[in-house]
Amino acid sequence: MSTIIKNGTPVTLQGSYKADIKIDNGIITEISTDIPCEAEDVIIDANNQQIFPGGIDLHTHFDHIGVPDDFAAGSKAAIAGGITTVSCFVEGNQELGLLDNFRDWKYRRSATSYVDYTLVPVLSGKYLSEFETEAPLLSEEGVGAVKLFMAYRGAGLLTTDVNLYRTFKNAKKYNLLCNVHCENGDVIDEIVDEWVAAGHKSVINHAYTRTPGLEAEAVYRAMSIANAAGAPVRIVHVSCEDSLDLIASAQKKELPVLAETCPHYLVKDISYLDLPEFEGAKNICAPPLREKKHLAALWKGINDGVITTVSSDHAPVNFNGEYSKQLGRDVWNKIPNGCPGVEEIFSIIYHFGIVEKRISLEKFVEITSVNPAKEFGLYPKKGCIAIGSDADLVILNPSKSRIITHDKQYGKTDYSGYEGFNVTGVITHVISRGEEVVKDGIVLGKEGRGQFIRCNKSHIFAK
Repeated sequence: MSTIIKNGTPVTLQGSYKADIKIDNGIITEISTDIPCEAEDVIIDANNQQIFPGGIDLHTHFDHIGVPDDFAAGSKAAIAGGITTVSCFVEGNQELGLLDNFRDWKYRRSATSYVDYTLVPVLSGKYLSEFETEAPLLSEEGVGAVKLFMAYRGAGLLTTDVNLYRTFKNAKKYNLLCNVHCENGDVIDEIVDEWVAAGHKSVINHAYTRTPGLEAEAVYRAMSIANAAGAPVRIVHVSCEDSLDLIASAQKKELPVLAETCPHYLVKDISYLDLPEFEGAKNICAPPLREKKHLAALWKGINDGVITTVSSDHAPVNFNGEYSKQLGRDVWNKIPNGCPGVEEIFSIIYHFGIVEKRISLEKFVEITSVNPAKEFGLYPKKGCIAIGSDADLVILNPSKSRIITHDKQYGKTDYSGYEGFNVTGVITHVISRGEEVVKDGIVLGKEGRGQFIRCNKSHIFAK
């Protein structure tokens, strides 16, 4: 028995075309016009609909401290929104060693996932020294990337320049791609203390104290240190034109630099931090939302190929409750960072990118599926519509619209990051490894059906 998707329009890097897609044992086995059907075959009619490779979100924070979405809830939200593969950052547990903590996530904490997934260890504290000996063991476990922070000294996350250099060198030996959060954390902390002491109380001060220049300075430093180590680097959640210009310059020099941005930086500006009744706190993230000019620059960066992927940075913090945005009601710098996003990334980029004619269909596929798969060594198993690839597919009706509302979301956060947004392009089916896991907004897939996916060598190491 096969599954055959009939009458649809697959979208690839090469363009769109009418074709049927045949699936056997979770793999795409045929793509052609008018594939014949047997009586026992499962038929999905995709007439007048587009078929995309399943979305790949390389930046999620499931099951982290203070985050309401455990792996089950977060991955269910992902699959509902057309994301068939996620990469989740492995939060550190300094009571466990680096390798033991990773294995705990791989075999226990992620076991409830609805979607296929990779795991990216966060290196901080003692893990930085342990990485020097355990990097090859992590590679054997299927790790393809690690994450480093240039901010949050108070939380024990900030990595010194020397440790950045050492980690870049060691990671390169084992083809592990370093993802770096770039902000000058120490200077930001000093500025924040000054502004709080001066009595500045509005939520918008979060953005005023984390300037584009302090993001760009860290981006330049990270790229320079990576270059000194002879290693590639992936800059996560790029939010501003200042950083983008530096990355573009490095890429023109053929340095191995990848850049990611997020949907909130493409569709929201700094005014969202100034909403009344403390609503702006829902949009607190780091780096912060920027002035409007940066939105246009980021879309241009996507079209120019400087920004290679768009990821959600799904790190939701509730608006109300014991650990919530309310912690900063009196002092804005105590508002926890993080916003929901994995459930809506596919729809937001489709509407504001394709429907509003900022990007092409081909570019959409490139930044949401193809490039993420290549950057984490998952291609062509993931990220494309091709014979022999996993049958991870999203069927979308381009003529239908919907209004995003919290009451229809699967994630556990008590608000939607895009409440009230009217988006055109409605997902009707999601296929994961050949299984119809979403139909007309209802998740049919079962908890725990997701599989850990080993990362191979990122394509960036060839540059």
